[in-house]
Amino acid sequence: MDIELQLQQILPAARIKTRLIDLLSYAADAGFYSLTPKAVVQPVTESEIVALFQFSAKHNIPIVFRAGGTSLSGQSITDGILVDLSQYWDALKIEDNGALVRVQPGITGGMVNNYLKKYKRKIGPDPASINSAMMGGILSNNSSGMCCGVKLNSYHTVKHIRFILPDGKTFTTENPSDYTRFETECNGLYQLLAQMRESLLANAELKDKIRNKYRIKNTVGYSVNALIDFEHPMDILAHLLVGAEGTLAFIAETVMNTVPDYSFKSASLLFFPDIYTACQALVPLNEAGARAVELMDRASLRAIENMPNLPAAVREAGEHAAALLVEFQEDNYADLELNVNQFLQAVPQLALLYAPVFTTDAKEQEYFWKVRKGLFPSVGAVRVSGSTVILEDVAFPVEKLGDAILDLHALFKQYEYNNAIIFGHARDGNIHFLITPEFNSPEEVVRYDRFMQDVVELVVKKYDGALKAEHGTGRNMAPFVETEWGGDIYNLMKQLKQAIDPNNLLNPGVIINEDKNVHIKNIKPLPTVEHEVDKCIECGYCEHKCPSRNLTTTPRRRIVIRRELKKMELKGDKLNHKILLDQFQYDGMDTCAVDGLCATACPVDINTGELIKRLRRENHSPFANKAALLVAKNFGAMVWGARFALKSGSVINKIFGKKAMQGITGAVKKLIPAMPLWTDQIMPPPDLSALKTINKSSTGEKILYYPSCISRMLGSSADGKKNLMETFISVSAKAGITVEVPGNVFGSCCSQIFSSKGYNDANKYMANVFIEQMWQASNNGELTIVIDVSSCAYAIKSMRAHLTEDNKVRYDKLNILDCVDYLHDVVMPKQQVVNKRQSVVVHPVCSLHKMHTHDKFVQLANHYAEKVTVPLHAGCCGMAGDRGFLIPELTASATMPEALEVSCNKYDGYYSSTKTCEMAMSHAVNENYESILYLLDESI
Repeated sequence: MDIELQLQQILPAARIKTRLIDLLSYAADAGFYSLTPKAVVQPVTESEIVALFQFSAKHNIPIVFRAGGTSLSGQSITDGILVDLSQYWDALKIEDNGALVRVQPGITGGMVNNYLKKYKRKIGPDPASINSAMMGGILSNNSSGMCCGVKLNSYHTVKHIRFILPDGKTFTTENPSDYTRFETECNGLYQLLAQMRESLLANAELKDKIRNKYRIKNTVGYSVNALIDFEHPMDILAHLLVGAEGTLAFIAETVMNTVPDYSFKSASLLFFPDIYTACQALVPLNEAGARAVELMDRASLRAIENMPNLPAAVREAGEHAAALLVEFQEDNYADLELNVNQFLQAVPQLALLYAPVFTTDAKEQEYFWKVRKGLFPSVGAVRVSGSTVILEDVAFPVEKLGDAILDLHALFKQYEYNNAIIFGHARDGNIHFLITPEFNSPEEVVRYDRFMQDVVELVVKKYDGALKAEHGTGRNMAPFVETEWGGDIYNLMKQLKQAIDPNNLLNPGVIINEDKNVHIKNIKPLPTVEHEVDKCIECGYCEHKCPSRNLTTTPRRRIVIRRELKKMELKGDKLNHKILLDQFQYDGMDTCAVDGLCATACPVDINTGELIKRLRRENHSPFANKAALLVAKNFGAMVWGARFALKSGSVINKIFGKKAMQGITGAVKKLIPAMPLWTDQIMPPPDLSALKTINKSSTGEKILYYPSCISRMLGSSADGKKNLMETFISVSAKAGITVEVPGNVFGSCCSQIFSSKGYNDANKYMANVFIEQMWQASNNGELTIVIDVSSCAYAIKSMRAHLTEDNKVRYDKLNILDCVDYLHDVVMPKQQVVNKRQSVVVHPVCSLHKMHTHDKFVQLANHYAEKVTVPLHAGCCGMAGDRGFLIPELTASATMPEALEVSCNKYDGYYSSTKTCEMAMSHAVNENYESILYLLDESI
């Protein structure tokens, strides 16, 4: 059967993916299993979901829904049809003044919280992956997390659910008439659920077992507590869907009760001589009202001890030391202090290594949490190349936690998992343990199997704990669901699955699985490839940052593809290797913006952009490298040539119409793909006379102004306005600062144009030319150098590795500032009385995030405007220097979420700090974005 052709009867071809690169890159999620789907589809409506259910039944092909793909137990993979919800199912509506939030499955939990922030509310579940995990997965796995405990998880904070059953019937608990319709249209299921509830209520032993099991975190099997928590069968079913891992129905929309996002917080890292002693602090911490208590054993601390700005105690603590990250949260400072002090009174009875120091500084707290949330990927990154990362989570009664951890350590030693670590939500008795087995032989698989059997015995039989606390059952724990719950309750679960999905087509093999070896099948191989790839554990934390995520692929999927290429190479599969490599050129290489924002979300700083740059370098022919070097050596002539071409193009547009150059370059691009496209944002080159009339003999405060090549080539996007260089000089003059410009500015640039394209020789040449010129022009480092474009400033701040030894010495003595630093640190303090704009929106470019000056940019805008909006969807525009001229679909896709948000309102000004990014946003929003320099110039 031609599955693509068949699927085209219900979905357009553009939303059906069956190319080799798509199937292989979607074959794995964040867990350690992989299955290659037959097709990946992207429905946009409920009617298309129903049609997919019908297609699945007709052709007997399994169907699995995936949102963020951050699941860890193999619950979002399939060898059938994978339904990708990450792009089109992201609607959100806040209701009842923030008390409720209505969400679709494809929006991340972090974005939901961003929208709720102004109401001082958030969703209850707070998993470490919240910025990349989407609501579909958060609900389907019954996620909890750091602070929500067992009372504020997904199950307990759901108010209404709209769901579609495998037979296509759709219901919502929000509509009273649906309750009657459910009884009529699904009478068999209605009666089964009613009977299950009745039998459980009549069986005190089973009822008590369920109650006791959910006193601690538990996501093993179905949420059978729904059978005794709710009365009406449709309410029971709706809550059974929470934690059902997509095996029973499709959750189309959810209304959730939100919880307070407390304004006052105090956090501390507490160090103990050993993990058992650390556990003794849990009772006084819980009694004092700590909202979060995160445990980290010595191995965990060792994995992150070299991160910058961590307390020295992380490195200096003893061989068996452990730490607790503690956070108190309250609505007012008085209650916060009261709770912290209550705990401090108990400190003398605890064996702390150091006196506790609590901080209320938001930045310090954010850093502590970044460390904790990044533990799983960080530890995974330092594993032996080729080994697999397995992260399990279990829960014990809090009073037994210390003993249980000691027993787990004994199992690690017995099975020689010497690099195992333990961390987790100690307040709730919920811990995660991570091991890194190498599944390169049958013996290794057997060892893992025996280890898991002993873990099950320990957790269930000895401590009456939960085999899964919050990560979902998945494939890894499916063989042991009956062990945890016993035969009677397990049979109820099987009856439920059979009644709703009799053909076992909805995520088969997950939760209910009679194969007792499923946990050791389809394990994802991780071959040694290259250092960036080998560090990655495919957690997916990076994906929401990627500008190409809705166009081609993502950093995680690029890495998956690199691994697939290596596997094909090792197998000698030349045919598929060539197909995949050819497809990777556009999907992986050409459409990567190399912006590096993925590294800002990656706990181990994997910069997939740098990987792509390296691959580009390796792909260049000797001739191409020589040609690039020739351009670098004649860069001044190239700038003048570009100015002439831009001026000529503007003249053509004036004569033949403003779309003439777009038509010409578009026609040429069909013949020569490397041809840049003209856009309506390109303006005639600026007048350079301002640079020639600067008074170099002026006294007083003075800086060296380096106008970027883009500022020298592209004029203002508004008629009659000063160009950027004139504006920079004007702003400086109003602040009483004299400006000098390097004499031979046209023969140099920041070298970003060569670096991003992987022309190494040209990049090194231009970087050294730049430093030599700046050294001379700044009087050997006497003058501060200011760059007017943030992306260029970042390129300069990153160029040291490409310099000669002499120029490294010079570079270290130069003081080079981005315009945002300059305006914030030097100009703004001199201008306390300003004529503020009323309402402005800003686009913080990628470079500001990477230089950690995003806050300065926003503070700057706030100083010169009454109301400043930073779009929640602000991200990389995909322009990547000239990438938007070459692949405009990348920029269109990257800017769409932000543009849709910004277009909902009208602002008095639209500002950024990089010319090409301003062009991209202007085109997307149809408003004139310009440098923040203009805001300052017009406010004084």
